[in-house]
Amino acid sequence: MKKYLSALKAAFPYTIPVMAGYLFLGMVFGIILGSRGYHFGWAVLMSVFIYAGSMQFVTVNLLTSAFDPLSALLITLVVNARHLFYGISMLRKYNGTGVKKPYLIAGLTDETYSILCSTEAPEGVDSASFMFLVTLLNQIYWVTASFAGGLLGSFFTFDTSGIDFVMTALFIVIFINQWKSQKEHMPAITGVVVSVVCLIIFGPDNFIIPSMVLITIVLTILRNTIERRA
Repeated sequence: MKKYLSALKAAFPYTIPVMAGYLFLGMVFGIILGSRGYHFGWAVLMSVFIYAGSMQFVTVNLLTSAFDPLSALLITLVVNARHLFYGISMLRKYNGTGVKKPYLIAGLTDETYSILCSTEAPEGVDSASFMFLVTLLNQIYWVTASFAGGLLGSFFTFDTSGIDFVMTALFIVIFINQWKSQKEHMPAITGVVVSVVCLIIFGPDNFIIPSMVLITIVLTILRNTIERRA
């Protein structure tokens, strides 16, 4: 128990910025789902078992459109393709985490990935427990906010036009914070340049997967240079 308490004390401060974002975004998701006529319980279940912010927003539209499982599968693959690369980059870090590993994999979101990539457990704190609690706290924030938003959306009517832009805004903020916290900006610049080029070539509906593949190739080639300059 003492091990988890020390890990919780170390993990919580790192999750405060995520909490601020998730409480707002989760409520927005719940409100949108509730405004479509779904019980707030569905918002909670989706946040527990799907737990993929951007895909949950997309799922709202999938639920209110014609049933097309193949299209849903392809959309999910495209929207969450980046997690394939997140997972590969976390193989070494998650090594030795034991029974916590399945949850660490399932709970890996953009924001959690950002924290775990840029942060090490403080001295004297169990690394696996630290990563587990960062992941768990972030999901608790999201589930709680989804519940609150779903409850509001069930009882009140909102004009939700343009509200889904909050996901784009969050990614912009994450990018800015990463830029400020890192001395070496080549990975960020590579990501932006490659994404813009792929957007021009493949169009807005098909550029994500080619971008991810090309970014991975470029960063693999430049890995030694980046590590020397970091």
